[in-house]
Amino acid sequence: MAAYAALSDGLKATLDGLKAVNASAKADIARTRAHRLDETSEQAAETFEAVHPVVRTHPETGAKALYVNRAHTVRFEGMTEQESAPLLSTLFDHQVRPEFSCRVRWRLGTLVLWDNRACQHYPLNDYHGHRRELHRITLKGDVPR
Repeated sequence: MAAYAALSDGLKATLDGLKAVNASAKADIARTRAHRLDETSEQAAETFEAVHPVVRTHPETGAKALYVNRAHTVRFEGMTEQESAPLLSTLFDHQVRPEFSCRVRWRLGTLVLWDNRACQHYPLNDYHGHRRELHRITLKGDVPR
C-alpha cells in the first residue's frame, strides 16, 4: 500500500482502471507452480492466464495497492508486452524499494504471515549457508477489485 501511496497523482490516474495480464508461463522466474507438478504431465505444460486490476482496493480497509509483480505480470490488457514493458519495469522496481520493505530476522520458530491484498512477498536469497524451510498455504479470498 505504501508503494502505491508514494506514486505521483498523475501515475495513479494512469494506473487506476488499468488491468494487467498475469501468466503462469512467466512463473519460471519464481518457479511457483511447475516445480510441484510432474514435468511431463499435461497440467505442467498448460499455461494459465488471469486478468487483474493493476491497482487493487483492499476489501476491508479500502486502501489501494499495486497488484502487479515481476514473476507473473506480462502486460497491460489491450497492449503488447513490448508496449507494456517500460511502465511495468518502473512499477516492479518501485514496489521493492527499501522504504516499502519489511525485513525479517529469522530465528528458530519464526512465523511470518502477510496479506497479499496489501503487500507483496519479495524474497531475497541472503541466507547463504543456511537451510530455509517454508510451508505455504493459500486461503480462498475475494476477487481482486
